[in-house]
Amino acid sequence: MYQFPKIMYGGDYNPDQWSESIWDEDIRLFKLANIDIVTLPVFSWAKLQPSEDSYNFGWLDKIMEKMASNNIKVCCATSTAAQPSWMSKKFPDVLPVDINGIKRKHGGRTNFCPNSKNYRKFSVRLATKLSERYKNNPSLLVWHIGNEYINICYCENCAKAFRKWLKQKYKNVEEVNKKWNMNFWGHTIYSWDEIDSVSNLTEMGRDTFSGHDRDITAFQGMALDYKRFMSDSVFECYLGEYNAIKKLTPNIPITTNLMGFFKPLNYQKWSKKMDIISLDNYPYPNEDSSIAALKHSLMRGLKNGEPFMFMEQSPSQVNWQPVNSLKKPGVMRLQSYQAIAHGSETVMFFQLRRSLGACEKLHGAVIDHVGHENTRVFRECSHLGKELTKLGDKISGSRIYSKVAILIDWENWWAVEYSSGLTIHLNYINQIEKYYKTIHNMNISVDIISLEDKFENYDVIISPVLYMIKENVSKLLESYVNNGGTFITTFFSGLVDENDLVTTKGYPGELRKLLGIWVEEIDAILPTENNTMLINEKLIGFKKSYTCNTICDILHLENAKALAEYGNDFYKGMPVLTKNQFGKGVAYYIASDPEEDFLKDFFTDLFSKIDIKTPFTADEGLEITQRKKGSKVYTFILNHNNTKSRISLDDKKYIDLLTDEEFSNEIIIDSKDVKILENKS
Repeated sequence: MYQFPKIMYGGDYNPDQWSESIWDEDIRLFKLANIDIVTLPVFSWAKLQPSEDSYNFGWLDKIMEKMASNNIKVCCATSTAAQPSWMSKKFPDVLPVDINGIKRKHGGRTNFCPNSKNYRKFSVRLATKLSERYKNNPSLLVWHIGNEYINICYCENCAKAFRKWLKQKYKNVEEVNKKWNMNFWGHTIYSWDEIDSVSNLTEMGRDTFSGHDRDITAFQGMALDYKRFMSDSVFECYLGEYNAIKKLTPNIPITTNLMGFFKPLNYQKWSKKMDIISLDNYPYPNEDSSIAALKHSLMRGLKNGEPFMFMEQSPSQVNWQPVNSLKKPGVMRLQSYQAIAHGSETVMFFQLRRSLGACEKLHGAVIDHVGHENTRVFRECSHLGKELTKLGDKISGSRIYSKVAILIDWENWWAVEYSSGLTIHLNYINQIEKYYKTIHNMNISVDIISLEDKFENYDVIISPVLYMIKENVSKLLESYVNNGGTFITTFFSGLVDENDLVTTKGYPGELRKLLGIWVEEIDAILPTENNTMLINEKLIGFKKSYTCNTICDILHLENAKALAEYGNDFYKGMPVLTKNQFGKGVAYYIASDPEEDFLKDFFTDLFSKIDIKTPFTADEGLEITQRKKGSKVYTFILNHNNTKSRISLDDKKYIDLLTDEEFSNEIIIDSKDVKILENKS
C-alpha cells in the first residue's frame, strides 16, 4: 500500500496552454492556496512530440524544475489520451471505427483504436522517454497513464485481435458454437474467419421500440465476449505504458483516473495492475450524497480496502451537464471531505486555471479567468488547503473497516442489461445504489467487493440481481454461509452461467440449494403497477405491509421459510421474502423490488440481531464514517442538510482536528459543515 506524506491537495494544470509569463504567478497562487501537487501534462502529446522522430521536452523541463524548487509534487501524466494529428494522418490504423462501422477522423480525445500496433508503439515510447527523463526529479510523486479511457473500436484490426482472443479462450470453433449457442437462428460457424467484430453491422442493434436508448443483442454470449475482449484491449494499452514506466521507476506508484461505474471497462480486472486507484467524480447538483459515497466505496474496494486518490472534481460548476449550476458555499469542501471520509488520500481538481477557449473554457477552476485570488471559489479552495495542511499526516494511511459488503460483478452488470425479455426497467446499478443508500443512510460502513475478495471478512454480504453465476461462485457462497455468514440476494438471480446460458433444472440455478427455494415463473410489473409484501410478524419484527414492483418472482419453498408473502395478483399468498438456515449462517431471498422503507426496516431488524451498529446516533442527513490507523480512530461527521443538525456522542472527550474544539455528549453541526473527531483519552 502506497502512503502519501499527507492528504495531497491540487489538480490538473495545463501550463502548455499559457505563456511562460503566467507560470510564476500561477505558482504564487498555488502556494497561497496550499496546493502541493499538480497533474501535468495530461494532453500534451502533440507539443511533446511534434513529429514521428522529434521530441520537445524543454518547456516541460522548465515547469518540472519550477515545481521542484517550490516543493510542489507532480502527478506526471503520459499525455497519451490524445494522439498528435500527424500520427492519425500517417498511420490511419490508429483511428477507430464506431459501432455503426464508420471510420473516425482525427479529433476529440481517446480517439484511437486500442488494437492499433502503431498507437501502442508510440504511446509506450513516449511513456519510456518521460520516465527516463524525470525518474530522478524530486517533484515526481505519482505516474498518471492516459486519461479517462473510453475508447471502443470495431475495425478489422479489432476483429483479427478478437479472433486471436477467442482462440486463446476456447481453443476451437466447436466450443465457441457451444458457448454462444450458435445453433440458434442457424448461426453455426465452421472457421475462425467467420467471426467479426460484434457491432451494429453484425449482431448488435439499438432499442428503437421501447423509447429507451440502449444497446441490444441477439446473442448475449457473443456480445459479452466482445465486451470482455474490448475491456482487455484497452487495458493492454494501459499495461504497455505501465510496464515501461515500472522498469525505470519501480518505486513510484502508477495510476489512471477511473470514472466510478463506467460500464464498458471492467475496473475490477484493471485494478490488479494499478498501484493506487484514482477517481474522477462530478455529481449533479441535485444528486443524493449516497451516490458519491458509493463511488468512493467502489474505488476503495478495488484494492481490498486500500486508500485511493480523488483525482478530479470541479471546484464549482462543470461545462457538460444539462444545467451547470455553481457549487454553493461549503459544498465543495463538504464533497472533498466526503471523499477523504471514505478513504481518499488526495483532494484534486480539474482544473487549476480556467482554459481560455474550446469546450472546457467555462468549466470551473481554482484560478478563474480574472486571474487573481479575490474570488469566492479561490477563497474556499485556499481555506480547504489550509485545513489539509493542518491535518498533516494524521489521516494518511488510515483505513476503513466494514462488517457489511455489497458484492458486485462487472460482467454480471453487462449480462443483466444485455438479457432480452422481462423488463427494460431493470437497471443493475440502480439496484446497487438502492441497497447501498439504505445502509449508508443508517451510518453503517459498506465495502464494495468482487468475487475475488475474502468473503469471510464480512458478517453480511448483499448481492442484488446476481443473474450470472460463474464457476465455483455458488460453492464460495455456500461455504461463506455455512461458516456463519449472512447472504442476501434478490429476484433475477442465479439464472445463467458466464456465457449467458440458462442453468436448467430450475431457477435460481446454482443458488437453489443455498437459498432453499425454486422459482417457477418471473413476472414483470408495469411501471404504473405495484404488488404488496405482507410481513409475517411472528417471524420478523417490523411493519406489516410494503409495496413492491418491477419484477415478482413466483417461487416455492424447499428448505426455506417464508417471512413475507405477496398481497395481490394470482400469486397472492406466495412467498416474497424467504430465509434459509444453511449450516451456521442464513441466506435471504427478496423476490421483488421493494420500497425503500422495507429495506430500512429489514436491515434495522437484521443488524440489531447481529450487533452491527452506527458509531453514534445522529439526525437524518448527517453522514458518519470512521478511518482507523493503529489504535487511533478518526470519526468524520458531514452535514448534508441545509440546517443545523445534532449528533449524540458518548461521555468521552473528543477534539475536532480542523478547529481544535473539544466535544463530549453531543455536537450541533452547521449546514454543510464537517467535523473530524479524535478521542482525546
